[in-house]
Amino acid sequence: MAPETILKRPERKFLPEDFRIQQWEDLQPFFDLLLNTEVKSTGDLRSWFRNRSELESIISEDLAWRYINMTRYTDNSTYTANYQYFVENIQPKIAPFSDQLNRKALSSPFIQELEKEEGFTIMIRNLKKEIDLFREENIPLFTEISLEQQKYNQISGAMTVMIDGTEMTLQQASVLLMDTDRSKRDRVYHKISDRRLQDKEILDESFTKLIDLRNRVALNAGFANYRDYMFKNLGRFDYSPQDCFDFHDSVRGEVVPILDELTLERKQKLKLSVIKPWDKSVDPEGREPLKAFSSGKELTDKTIECFHRIDPYLGQCLEIMNTMGHLDLESRKGKAPGGYNYPLAELGVPFIFMNATSTLRDMVTIMHEGGHAVHNFLTRDLELSDFKHTPSEVAELASMSMELISMDHWDIFFTKTHELNRAKREHLEDIIETLPWVATIDQFQHWIYENPGHTLEDRKKNWNRIFNLFTDTLTDWTGEETARDYLWQKQLHLYEVPFYYIEYGMAQLGAIAIWKNYKENSKKGLEGYMAALKLGYTRSIPEVYAAANIRFDFSQKYIRELIQFVRNELNMIEA
Repeated sequence: MAPETILKRPERKFLPEDFRIQQWEDLQPFFDLLLNTEVKSTGDLRSWFRNRSELESIISEDLAWRYINMTRYTDNSTYTANYQYFVENIQPKIAPFSDQLNRKALSSPFIQELEKEEGFTIMIRNLKKEIDLFREENIPLFTEISLEQQKYNQISGAMTVMIDGTEMTLQQASVLLMDTDRSKRDRVYHKISDRRLQDKEILDESFTKLIDLRNRVALNAGFANYRDYMFKNLGRFDYSPQDCFDFHDSVRGEVVPILDELTLERKQKLKLSVIKPWDKSVDPEGREPLKAFSSGKELTDKTIECFHRIDPYLGQCLEIMNTMGHLDLESRKGKAPGGYNYPLAELGVPFIFMNATSTLRDMVTIMHEGGHAVHNFLTRDLELSDFKHTPSEVAELASMSMELISMDHWDIFFTKTHELNRAKREHLEDIIETLPWVATIDQFQHWIYENPGHTLEDRKKNWNRIFNLFTDTLTDWTGEETARDYLWQKQLHLYEVPFYYIEYGMAQLGAIAIWKNYKENSKKGLEGYMAALKLGYTRSIPEVYAAANIRFDFSQKYIRELIQFVRNELNMIEA
């Protein structure tokens, strides 16, 4: 794989090379063909699955580009309309055909032979799950949900604030919360907070609508609540809600006390009698914020070099994406918030979207999304698209491990030893802060969907109850109660990908374990990491973790072991 390569999609075997999706009528003949294909042997069934995989990859990639363009330019009505057209006029037509194809596959007398083969076992388990969940009456509800979810990006993408005469996105403005001038941090915090709160009613209303729609989907499918529906929908065969509750308890017992220690240390170093929310991002030594890069090009070039140092193959993956224009990194007005790595199912070269300014967090984000991207390259040649669709617990293992593995090479971004040490320390402290936040969002989701008929006052009350379980006890929120009441609204996962959040916590633990292996033996640790990723979704989650020589474990004892390792690493970093 040469660095300057522009990769081409594989030759199509089932659809014409020049095929493009304009409308549903373009697609239907191929679904009909799959439905009417006679399967006379195990070989025929394998070929049938390959043809279906090709069709679904083309559809997936078409939708991907519509979503990518819409989020890159939220103010472009054409891109928005193209995405909406797919969601309203194509996606609903696909669902019943997919169900019929699933049933055709599982009714084949040859399915049992194929089920014995690696990868097919997991895929067929998922097909059975899809059949169990499918309800014709949910199709229009899914369309409504997709359109309602889209509002969050439009509302958030339009949020800007004026700071000292300059219009900024909230991502750009948040960088100023690292300013050493406390009065400026105070002012910026309230500008950001006030701007978010301007839309609190409309975001509350949208969330209430989403809860109602999702609950109806669950009830239609025969589930007691949407949480139980989503556990099956997300294919959580390897753990239960109780495992999530165990994770919450372990984090509360092992991580939250450290959060208190770090906050006290921050308060003392800043010489504050009271620590406020706007004091949480500034350097406690009073130093200016770390600046990891000054432009999108510099971020790109240094990231590629960093990946090259870990392994030449990893650097080549990022170089190919850059050559093909698959990186959109810098924050700008009209761009949706957040960041993602979007797999392109047919081409096999993903797209990275993010809102970089210049911060350490931005640098870590590209390491994170780069880990996802590498995962896509490593699974590119797997036989079927389904084999590449890894569960989030594995996908996030790829990204979060890369954040930590890459730390040995951050001197590319920070050439001064004291800045490099500071960057490592800030990132490790951020991990300790992230785990309680993951537990907060996840426990909030469990409560939301266990109580779908709750009032806005109930929502506010229980958000604060849960928030207080996992936050430090020193930060003073006096006068900021309204901002705290609506902190959850900044978490796009609640709106766009419900129940997709606990994975970050589980994968963070796995990433620490991979990093621990890497620190002990970099060659062996990296081999384990890449061996696990190459499996895609041809094995269960515990088996993928085992391939990386780590455990899929949420016990307090295991979390204590991993967090102690992080504490020891923190202690070894010179201030």
